[in-house]
Amino acid sequence: MKKIQLLSGLVITVLLLASCKHEQKAKNALGEPDIIPVKVSSVSMLEIPGHIRATGLVSTEDEAKYSFKIGGVISRIFVEEGQFFKKGQLLATLNSTEISAGLAQSSLGVEKAERDYARAVNLYKDSVFTLEQLQNTKTALDVARKGREATAFNERYSKIYAATDGFVSKKIANEGEVIAPGMPVLLINSTEQHNSYTLKVGVTDLEWAVIRTGQTAKVALDGYAGRQFDAVVFRKSQVADQALGSFQVELKLKLNGVKPAVGMFGKAEIATSRGENVMAIPYGSLVEADGTKGFVFTTIGADRVKKVPVTISKFDNQEVYLKDKLEGIDQIVISNSAYLNEQSIIKIIR
Repeated sequence: MKKIQLLSGLVITVLLLASCKHEQKAKNALGEPDIIPVKVSSVSMLEIPGHIRATGLVSTEDEAKYSFKIGGVISRIFVEEGQFFKKGQLLATLNSTEISAGLAQSSLGVEKAERDYARAVNLYKDSVFTLEQLQNTKTALDVARKGREATAFNERYSKIYAATDGFVSKKIANEGEVIAPGMPVLLINSTEQHNSYTLKVGVTDLEWAVIRTGQTAKVALDGYAGRQFDAVVFRKSQVADQALGSFQVELKLKLNGVKPAVGMFGKAEIATSRGENVMAIPYGSLVEADGTKGFVFTTIGADRVKKVPVTISKFDNQEVYLKDKLEGIDQIVISNSAYLNEQSIIKIIR
């Protein structure tokens, strides 16, 4: 019984001490209640235009890998990385020794087939050759001629000519290398069309669904600080990038004579047709923010506050945008929020 009485007395003592401590926290050094001055602001919904921000690298509308149709030893490469060229310009050649020999061999084969056919025609007239023998020599002549055409075709493609105006973005092979048929030699970017530079950006699946071809955008390039370029969405990839897991959107840049380097980093802000109705609050009103979660204080009467949870949608340079409405709340505290709790006494200042 004495133990129970001692325990009860200890609990009462602890509660009294806690109560005294609480009272001490609520009062200042003069023993008066601690009053925190705050400013408040009305809350309202705000309609903002929809924008999607994305980053990517500069490229051109058309890229190509130039190669030889046949294999061989590279004799000359006439351009270097970064060098511009014109349509029809000779860019690279193979060593022609083997190719010329093959072309001469096929020409000799055609000449022999022509002689055989001419002799077969005369023998057929003299009834020495049968019709089948004459037809066989004619077929042999046709095969020889087609073989020469194929060899001549390959000889023409032992040289690389520029199909469009452009520049060399990467030189893959060098002179003296033995290269297989179709192996890339030069990676080129075409600049034949006006405003052919693009910015390829990666977006999420939800953003991809919102973006439409023809929508406008603003682009900032790291190489041209302080400048913004107009752009327009002209192509959307129908397949996700396997490495990054994002969807690619291409923006055609209007550079007004500027020629950036391929691979330059750029930031785009794409204007979508879908606006948002959101609630905007000042940074100073938000407390205990963690990811998309946070709190604000609303006033109760003239001198009390209440903590209200909020879900953050996004930020900009000035305000925080909330995902959900603050139902039943007319105003929030926008200053000294960090010093408040639900036991605080406030004084609203204007």
